[in-house]
Amino acid sequence: MIDKIRYKNITFNNFSEKDFPNLMNDFGLFTFPAAPPLATLELNSEYHNSLISSDYVFFDSGFIVLLLRYLKGIKVNKFSGYKFLKLLFNFLTFNKNKKIFIVDPYPKNSQNNLEYFKKLGCENVKNYVAPIYDPISIKDEILLREIHDYQPEFIIINLSGGVQEVLGNFLKNNINFKSKIICTGGAISYFTKDQAPINDIIDKLYLGWFFRLLFNPIVFIPRLLKSLSLFFKVLKDKVEII
Repeated sequence: MIDKIRYKNITFNNFSEKDFPNLMNDFGLFTFPAAPPLATLELNSEYHNSLISSDYVFFDSGFIVLLLRYLKGIKVNKFSGYKFLKLLFNFLTFNKNKKIFIVDPYPKNSQNNLEYFKKLGCENVKNYVAPIYDPISIKDEILLREIHDYQPEFIIINLSGGVQEVLGNFLKNNINFKSKIICTGGAISYFTKDQAPINDIIDKLYLGWFFRLLFNPIVFIPRLLKSLSLFFKVLKDKVEII
């Protein structure tokens, strides 16, 4: 059984559902890199460094999982942001007192996300609508102060890939208490229906990309095309089992 692999100096964890309870006992930066930002790592050093600095990096991308299997002969488990959040939401229904802080891209998303947590029975939820960050320097002192004041056990960042991980790394390096900083991006929108609704079968069959394409082709087609370059990069790059 493969425990971890290293690609581009990023340590990916080969987790499955049975590892989830142990993850709830740990803290740090949890990242779920999607294929499009992975395809352009060399263009975003801050993003690359944030993945290197992550405590746990999951195989969110089904495309990466397939490339590793058929180009490198390495079989790993897909553990998507959707799957992680489903397990997390189930966990929170039995731990309703946990303090949660959510970071969202738009007011509408933030309101829908708050309502979803209320349906779960979670009352200790604080939300924050992120500004448009300067891509050269993704920092947010106002957010940092609010998080310091609230001291949540869970910080869930629902921003785009390449931004949320850098912001998460900034928070990790500047908070003085233990917290789980979870960068699952738009995956929460699968549950609130702000994004194409998917289910366990769609996720298991690696078809989430297809339904997102049907739901919003204008946004997703460029992301899909960008991801295709990963084929050649994984083919030629070194991947280590560690």
